[in-house]
Amino acid sequence: MSEVKQQAISRFPVPELSDMPEDIRERILAVQEKAGFVPNVFLVLAHRPEEFRAFFAYHDALMEKPGNLTIAEREMIVVATSNLNQCQYCVVAHGAILRIRAKDPLIADQVAVNYRKADITERQKAMLDFAVKVSMQAYAVGEEDFAALKAQGFDEDDIWDIAAISSFFGLSNRMANVTSMRPNAEFYNLGRQPR
Repeated sequence: MSEVKQQAISRFPVPELSDMPEDIRERILAVQEKAGFVPNVFLVLAHRPEEFRAFFAYHDALMEKPGNLTIAEREMIVVATSNLNQCQYCVVAHGAILRIRAKDPLIADQVAVNYRKADITERQKAMLDFAVKVSMQAYAVGEEDFAALKAQGFDEDDIWDIAAISSFFGLSNRMANVTSMRPNAEFYNLGRQPR
C-alpha cells in the first residue's frame, strides 16, 4: 500500500496559534480541550480574525440555540446540504457530530448519500426536503413548502432555523471548498461504535 502524502489543511496561510488574537486562541484551546483535537475549520478561518469571529458567532446562534429542532436534526441539515454542495470537510466533520448527537453510527452516511432512504422520520425527511430546496433552489420556495412543513409540526421559527442553517452552511461549504480545507483524520472514526 502506498503512503499517503500529508496534505496541507488550507491553500491559504494558516497562522500559528501563538500569533492569533487572544480571544481566538482561547476559543481554539477550549475546543481542543473538549474534543481532544483542533478541527481544521478553526485554524483555516483564523486567517481572517474578524471573519472568524462573525462566522462562529452566527454558527453558534444557529446550531446551539434552544428550539423545536434537536441538535441532531440541525446536524442532519448540515450533512444533507453539504453533500449536495460537494463539501468534503463539512460532510466528514458534521457527519461525525451527527453520529455522536444522534447516538447512531449509521445515520450520517445514510443522510449524506440519500436522506430519502435514511432511517429517519417523515418529519425529518420533510425538514431535509426544505433544507435541500433552500440550498439548491431558494428562488423556488413558496407557500406550499411552508404548508408541508407545518403539516409536520414545524412552526415559523423552525422554518426560519432550517432555512438559516441551510443558507449558512452554503457559505461554509463554498469557503471550505475554495480554501481546500481538509477534514481532520479524527473525524472519520468518531461515533462509529455505538456506546
